Amino acid sequence: MKITLSTSVKQDYLSVKRGFNESLFKKLSPPFPPVKLLRFDGSSKGDIVSLELNFLIFKQKWISEITDDHTDEGEFYFIDEGIQLPFFLGKWKHKHRIIDQEKGTVIRDEIEYQGPNALMSVLLYPALYLQFLYRKPIYKKIFR
Repeated sequence: MKITLSTSVKQDYLSVKRGFNESLFKKLSPPFPPVKLLRFDGSSKGDIVSLELNFLIFKQKWISEITDDHTDEGEFYFIDEGIQLPFFLGKWKHKHRIIDQEKGTVIRDEIEYQGPNALMSVLLYPALYLQFLYRKPIYKKIFR
């Protein structure tokens, strides 16, 4: 399944690129489930990001590898792909795009995921959509 969300911000795309760091990552974590950042190498190819999701009665580890990154005169992007996922996910690929616009930047989250089965994929959609919708006001506040 696919989810795409876009957020317009006022800073130029290279400033936004510099702002995609460990501090921003922590601010983007939603209130539930609480997330403990175990490792954050960055957003360059080969980097690893490791999290622990706390569902109160159990914890799940999520490890992603940055499999691609690119910067040119109009865009920066990086792609993280899950290499160890929580039980409710079978596949995860997230392209973070930071696109230059005349008056600012568009931050676009392009997510492709699968649950362990088709039903779980459909059931996950609203929760995942809301998790990324949560980011929009944070992006706007940080990159104003």
